[in-house]
Parts: sequence; structure tokens; C-alpha cells
Amino acid sequence: MLVAGILGSLVLCVQVAVALRPNGRLNRATPIAPIPEEALSEGPVVSRNGTQLPPYNTTYIFNQLIDHTNPSLGTFQQRYWHTYEWYETGPVILFTPGEANAQPYTGYLTNATINGQIAQQQSGATIVLEHRFYGLSNPVPNLSGKNLKLHTIQQAIDDLAYFAENVVLPMPNGAHLSPTDAPWILIGGSYSGALTSWTLVNKPDVFWAGYASSAVVEAILDYWGYFEPIRQFMPANCSADVEAVIAHVDEVFSGNDATAIQVLKDNWGLGEMTHLDDVAGCMFRNNLWDWQSLSPTSGPGATFFQFCDALEVKDGVNAPATGWGLDHALTAWGSFWNETYLDALCGGDDVVDCLGSYNPESAVYTDIALDNAGRSWTWIVCNEVGFLQEGPPEGVPAVVTRLVQPAYDIRQCVLMFSDVFASPADVPMAAGVANVNKQYTGWNVSVDRLFFANGQRDPWREATVSADGVDVASTNTQPIAIGDGFHCSDLLTSAGTVDKTVRAVQTEALSFMKTWLAEWEAPSKMSKREISEARHSRFFKNVAV
Repeated sequence: MLVAGILGSLVLCVQVAVALRPNGRLNRATPIAPIPEEALSEGPVVSRNGTQLPPYNTTYIFNQLIDHTNPSLGTFQQRYWHTYEWYETGPVILFTPGEANAQPYTGYLTNATINGQIAQQQSGATIVLEHRFYGLSNPVPNLSGKNLKLHTIQQAIDDLAYFAENVVLPMPNGAHLSPTDAPWILIGGSYSGALTSWTLVNKPDVFWAGYASSAVVEAILDYWGYFEPIRQFMPANCSADVEAVIAHVDEVFSGNDATAIQVLKDNWGLGEMTHLDDVAGCMFRNNLWDWQSLSPTSGPGATFFQFCDALEVKDGVNAPATGWGLDHALTAWGSFWNETYLDALCGGDDVVDCLGSYNPESAVYTDIALDNAGRSWTWIVCNEVGFLQEGPPEGVPAVVTRLVQPAYDIRQCVLMFSDVFASPADVPMAAGVANVNKQYTGWNVSVDRLFFANGQRDPWREATVSADGVDVASTNTQPIAIGDGFHCSDLLTSAGTVDKTVRAVQTEALSFMKTWLAEWEAPSKMSKREISEARHSRFFKNVAV
């Protein structure tokens, strides 16, 4: 089914998770792939042989099963976008952005991304598929907790496999391009990168190869490691002063000096807030979360660098590596927050309404309308993956407050899904995290033809196979390439043009894909003996003679 594309594909070079600044509430930095910065043409696409194809923003509909364990429930409409601009006889490349409305991600059909680079090299077709319970791909009328029972990682994995095996693509021979007729490559970044790994583990017979960028394969409840790459790679003077401020605030907020506490709250314009965990959680995570929006193409005007400049540039002079010290950092941070950041964060709204997390009537908890990516992702956080970005344990330098710990965020699961959870004890986060790592093998993943691409500066690095202290071997069947990039930098062609280490990751991936695709052979072209032998392989084990 075809739905006319109405809106153009002008896209912003930002992370969806931080396009609107997070406000300190539950898990506001989400593991999501970046949107390509290039503006796409709204007009027809021309193929290699000169054929005029539909515009990139043409929306198609696939009838997806509501519940893969009970097909009798019927189907819902799942949106996808597609082009065969470079197609001759190559692979079908499937990508989902994961936890977002997929409409802005049509750039992943093009060679502005690694998806299009592979398609162009291998004469393949590209697809962007919207994840269930995001955007307009919903099997339910609203996002109440009770309606989200089929919003699970396993159902999402089943969606990818069912789509590949049943879609009739809007292109020549589109009814005969299933995974037994053509090699399919699954690509994802961040959560959808993890979904790529988890799918190849769980559905070993569907996708011939995978590309997983910044893939958060290991679910982690207390993900304090989010801030470690930031601390390691942010300017040393900025890190030193942030650590000094955090240590001071944590000490004061942990004490009984009401006057000193009020002075600190007033310094950030938050004097009216009564819950110190809200004050600490919003003040000392927001500015660090801005790191996730950085890429190799970011300039000095990026918000994170503005923050560090506010602390470290005094009268035109840069601070030494040790910073200017606590007194200056306190004043400078407060000025930056009050003069520019707080208004951008709250837009003039009352700070308690904007940044407080204790009001059960707040719209952030009660808005159950569709196309609310934050709510849909929070359901997965509360039930399966955790990824709560908290302060580090004692003994680890802290660039965010230690006063915010998992109980603070788990409490908000109850407020957001009060129709399902009566108390924090009802939130199955710990059990869900354990189950995800058991079912989909986490850091212990070992599958054929899966390319992992990571960045040293990625705040999600510690949940990937390139995490510090995690010894996952890079092999010719499961290579791991790491560059100097940020979050999912390797997905974007533009990042490779300005950072040679990112380009090296992309080049290595293209080489492996070329090798792996040369090994693929359709079952229909195999002899009976070859099919018999292939039954026991990872891809063809269900092929019949």
C-alpha cells in the first residue's frame, strides 16, 4: 500500500534524543542513531539505468502481525521507506532507527550513510522500517501501560524477520526478494544496533549479514558508565572544574546546612525546588548529556563546548589543565545556566513544573497519545534494558552527581505507568535486564558475518563490545572496528570525510560486506547435496530439498 509523501525530508544534524533538551526526568538521553545532516530532494529519484523512481520520502505500508505469538489477533500498519536507486542483483539492506518516528530518517536510503555506501558498492536496495510503537506504526490506540504489553524486544525482532520474509517490495521482482532469494543485510545504530546483534542471535536464518554501530548489546541497569567516555575525552580543564563542583554540591546537599543548600539552588535559579535529587539530577546531568549530540563534524559552537568555554575561558584566557578552581566554576556554571541554558530547557515555564519529577499529574506522565517516543522508550527502559545514567560509585571520578541513583529513576516508572505498576517493587527492570542479556547473549555474542563499529568518544561505548575491560575478540566473521568518533559517527558519510579513523571503519566494513556477499548463494542455485549440507549452517538450516 502506498501513502503519498507530503512533507519534505529536510533533516537536522542532531540526535533526536537531545534535539529538545532533556529536563532531568527518567533516562532522557536515549541510545539512538543520528539523523543525516544532508537535506534530501523531494523530487523523483533516478536509478542507475535512468529509470525515474518515487521520491525518498514516499511512505509505504506493511501489514505487520500485532502479536507474533498469536497471529489470530491480526495486523497493524507499519510504515517503511524504500528505494532501489542502485539495485541490479545485490542485497536488500534493512535499517530501523529504533526508538523514534522514522519519517526524518529517509537519509538512510542514500549514500549519505553507510547503508547507501554498501548499496551503491554492492548494487543493492535500501529500506527504512519504523519500529513498532513509534511514530505512526502502532497496533494500539494509545500508549497506556496496559496497551504496551506487546512492546517488547522480542516482538521487535520478530517484526524484522517477518517483514523480510513477507514484504512485497515496490520494485521490479519485488515479490521474489525474500531472504531465500537475495541476501539481506540488517543495519542499526545504538539501540537499533543492539537490535541488529540480538536479531542475528535470535533469528540466525534470516539475515545474511549485519552492521551494528554503537550497539548497546549489554543491557545494564545502573549505567553510570555513560559518563565515563565523556569524562575521559572532554577538555581536561573542564573535567577538573566539573568534578570540583560536583564534589562540593554533593557534600553540601548531603549535609544539614539549609542556608548553604539554598545558596547553591539559587546559584542555578532553582531556589523554588524542594526535592534535592531533582535539583542535582537536572543541574548536573543535562550539560553532560549534550555530549551525545557531538559528531566529528561538530564545530566550536556546539552546546557542550559553549558550556566548557563558559567555565574555562576567563577574560579571553583559557584555564590550565587543572581548571580555574571551585569558586570560579560555581559562578561561571551558574551564569551559563541562568543566562542561556535554563530558558532553552524550560522555555520560561515554572522550574518546578519543568524539572520536578514528583508530580503524578505532570503531562510527561499522563500524556498517552501516540507518537510519543520518550514514553515508548521509557517502557523498554523500565521493563527490559535499564540504562539509567547515574553517578559513579565511590572511587571513580564523578562529573555528575552521586545523589541520583537507580531508585530515583525507577520511581518514575511507577508514575509514568501507574496503570501497571503500583510501586517500585513492581517494576521488573532488574529481571528484564538479566533476561535480555541471557536471551540475546550481550557481550558474549558470537555470530557469523556481524560487523561491529564503535567510537572511542561514544557515551554508550561502555554497553558495547568495545567497553573498557570487556575482552571480545575481533575476528574475520565478527569483526570489531573502533575509531575516534562519537555516537554512531560511522553511520554518516560526512563523519568519514572529516575524520580518517571513522572513514577507516567505514572502509573496513565495505570490504567485509563485499567478501561476505560474494559467499552468498541462493538455495535455488544449489545442488541437492549442497542444500543438505547447508541445512546445518547458520543461514540455511531450515531449507528443504
